[in-house]
Order: sequence, then structure tokens, then C-alpha cells
Amino acid sequence: MGQIERLASNTPWEPVFGYSRVVKAGEWLLVSGTTSTDERGLLVGVGQMYVQTRQALLNIKTHVERAGLGMGNIVRTRVFTTDISRFQEIARAHKEIFADAPPASSLLEVRRLIHPDMLVEIEADAWSGAAQGSAESGTKASSRRTGSKPPVASKSKSKPRSR
Repeated sequence: MGQIERLASNTPWEPVFGYSRVVKAGEWLLVSGTTSTDERGLLVGVGQMYVQTRQALLNIKTHVERAGLGMGNIVRTRVFTTDISRFQEIARAHKEIFADAPPASSLLEVRRLIHPDMLVEIEADAWSGAAQGSAESGTKASSRRTGSKPPVASKSKSKPRSR
């Protein structure tokens, strides 16, 4: 069984709720829900979805780098927002941060977050395995994409196989 290491960020909610900001488990680095607080624990960008999203992602970047990885190692983000109608602002910040190596991601609307002025909270999962999330591997993945249309399943005329 691999080693598990728990790292705190000293936000006011960690000791109250009983969680770790970052957990390293084997080749995985898991970052708990992160919001747009500054180094003093104060909320950044009240009422500003883009600013809060960008700050939350920069906070995640800080945690990931402290653990010895980079943003290219992030393979999944989960974004929780109190107003999904402001998707474009969230998407702009997310794309700016992850342009070279976009992770798998989900965007979910929730009724509210822990503080009434918080608009977004983001979780991230990173993998420290073989490729080390290099910009080169992210670029290769990006260059394989073509066009702006989502992929469509082919319409095969063959009969489905029995299992």
C-alpha cells in the first residue's frame, strides 16, 4: 500500500470541517474544493465571477506547485458555481489557465457555497506519473483536435454483436 500525505493550507474552514486541502496518494494529488481567497484568507473578487474563478485556479496552482507538480499534471477539474448562467466568465478563466493542457472537467451549479459572497469553488486531481504533465504532451493532445464541433458517433450499418 502506498504512502498518503496530507497537506493543509491554513484556511479557516479546514480545522472546523476536518479536511486536508491537498492529499498525495501514490501518483495522485487531490486538491479539495478551492475558492478565491487570498493569502490572508480574505475573499477576492466579490461579485466578479471571472476574478473569483481565476483566483481559485491560481490558488490550486500554488498548492500543486508546493507538492512538486505543475498545472500540466492536472487531469480533472470539477467547478461548482452558484450561477451557471455566467458560464462564459468561468470558461474564460479556466481556458486561460489550462490552454496548453486542458483537463477533463465538469461544471455544476449549486445552490450556495460556504460563504454567501463566494460564486465558485474548484476541485482538481493531478497525476504525477510517466509524462509528468509536460507542456509538450499537452500541446500534442491539443493539436489532435480539429474543428469546433464535438465528436459524433459514427452511424455503422453493421449489426450489433451479442455478448
